[in-house]
Amino acid sequence: MKFAASFLVFLPALLFADLSKQVDTHAAAVESKVIEWRHDIHQHPELSNQEFRTAAKVAEHLRALGYDVKTNVAVTGVVGVLKGGKPGPVVALRADMDALPVTEKTGLPYASKVTAEYGGKEVGVMHACGHDAHVAIAMGAAEVFANLRDELPGTIKMIFQPAEEGAWPTPIWGAQQMIQEGVLKNPAVDAIFGLHVRPGVSGGIYVKPGPIMASADFLRITVTGKQTHASRPWSGVDPITISAQIILGIQTVASRQVDILGSPSVVSIGTIQGGERNNIIPDEVVMTGTIRTYDPEIRQAYFDKVTRTAEKIAESAGAAAEVYIGSDTGYGPTVNDQELTEAMTPTLQRVAGDSMLFESTLTTGAEDFSFFQKEIPGMFFFLGVTPPDQNYKTAPTNHSPLFMVDDSAMITGIRAMSHLAVDYMLQHPKK
Repeated sequence: MKFAASFLVFLPALLFADLSKQVDTHAAAVESKVIEWRHDIHQHPELSNQEFRTAAKVAEHLRALGYDVKTNVAVTGVVGVLKGGKPGPVVALRADMDALPVTEKTGLPYASKVTAEYGGKEVGVMHACGHDAHVAIAMGAAEVFANLRDELPGTIKMIFQPAEEGAWPTPIWGAQQMIQEGVLKNPAVDAIFGLHVRPGVSGGIYVKPGPIMASADFLRITVTGKQTHASRPWSGVDPITISAQIILGIQTVASRQVDILGSPSVVSIGTIQGGERNNIIPDEVVMTGTIRTYDPEIRQAYFDKVTRTAEKIAESAGAAAEVYIGSDTGYGPTVNDQELTEAMTPTLQRVAGDSMLFESTLTTGAEDFSFFQKEIPGMFFFLGVTPPDQNYKTAPTNHSPLFMVDDSAMITGIRAMSHLAVDYMLQHPKK
């Protein structure tokens, strides 16, 4: 993947070369610790807004490095600020800390055996999305910056965020809550960077300007009918049959009701609950799902048309459908700032090498990092972490109980995050 000439020609060559060399030296020195931290965090995963052990580990590490540390931000979040020895901009790095209600099946020696209550059930807990890697990489980058403190031309703000996966049953997103509590202020952040591990060439970096991940909107449809004996369905109104029709009907929003040329979209139902006994037609069925889009107009069209489709299908059968959906139940697409991404891609090219930097495709996965990007310039990229004995094209993906992270990719993550922050500072000098 080739990009325009590097910004480095505009920098004092000796200053850049010295800092760049030091970043790599300190990143290499912390690599083994980052791997140990990841294994430890992986073995002790915690659900959204329950990241108490992880947060304590992070806070202890940052304090030992000399950061000004604030804890309990947005419940369990940790923020560390390190002022460099020279004036310059404020750069934030973000790492999400929460795990998922997934029972691990990797068989790794450090596999999670943790269980917790989720949705009224006892479930396994696993870092199936790779947030253990994000936390460990950010802890490593924090140590790199601490070792360069006197020479840093700016201020570092490390943001360790809870609840990226959302706290339920009411969706609460950690990034949104941290912003509401002032995480981008005092000192005000000029730019923010984040990464996400995913299946891909181990150590490969995937990035693109503009939209890179979809919006994510929570959808709940409650269908109310009339309970009756299953042998006499005509005596009541069957919400189960109606729900099946709604599930099929809302698929026509993408296929027949919205112009998706140039902007893909998805609506999926993930849960459906109704009834207590095989021979009783219940009063109510509740289904939940997600809507993924990239365009604000298409996103709003989904809100309107999914609601209309569900309500009218239910009405046609003598039932009622209540649809809970809207911008307050999710967040917009992850959109990389064009100017920032074009300026910083040469940094990623230098870190990864020409053969390991790839242009990312759109992904229908979603990230609440988008909340940060609505406030300030932000760039988000992917780090390939598929173990070399697996084919990354068919390897278990994020949220799978078999998802695995190759430790050898961690050094690329440390270097990428560290160089992005330092290079941004050098690009935006302040007196």
